[in-house]
Amino acid sequence: MERVWYVAYGSNLALNRFRCYLAGGRPVGGAREYPGCRDRSDPEQIDAVDVPGRLVFAGESKVWGGGSAFYDAAAPGCVAGRAYLITPDQLGDVAAQEMRREPGGPFARDLAGLLSEVDSIHTMGPGRYETVARLGEREGFPMFTVTHGTVADLDPVAPTAPYLRWIATGLIESREWSVQQVADYLHAAPGVDLSWTPDALIDVLSP
Repeated sequence: MERVWYVAYGSNLALNRFRCYLAGGRPVGGAREYPGCRDRSDPEQIDAVDVPGRLVFAGESKVWGGGSAFYDAAAPGCVAGRAYLITPDQLGDVAAQEMRREPGGPFARDLAGLLSEVDSIHTMGPGRYETVARLGEREGFPMFTVTHGTVADLDPVAPTAPYLRWIATGLIESREWSVQQVADYLHAAPGVDLSWTPDALIDVLSP
């Protein structure tokens, strides 16, 4: 398996934010400096994709505060994703950084090595992003994302403004959505309505 699609659905929808995982750096508004992948190359291709499931905000992000984005594959609905064509080792390193583990360490190598065996969902551990979900194929390459193993058991938590702005940036970059479309999409995700009205979302997401 030489290439895979990593499907982002949270702040990694924005290319410059995702580049912090690939090449290292601190995203604007974030509380963490990322070491980057062993291979710091940009994705070979980037496409907008829609995948069945639901976007949920829960837990507590140590980077942004507030709830983190999770992908619930078992829920009805449609998630707006952005697919990045990268190597399995890059995906392993990205997932490792999600869990504050070392790029190229045991977790990263194990995840990269098992991708060819994942046909639906594989949980590596109880952590926030230790579950790999296969989302079909695109142009002959398998699509994967990372999420929590039991999203339905998590209590929804509202995300913070800086986090929402990065997600909005990615949705506008990849889909040319209006701020209204972004606000409508995000407000439908569990957790968002706990702190955000549609009008408040429009205010915070507007340039």
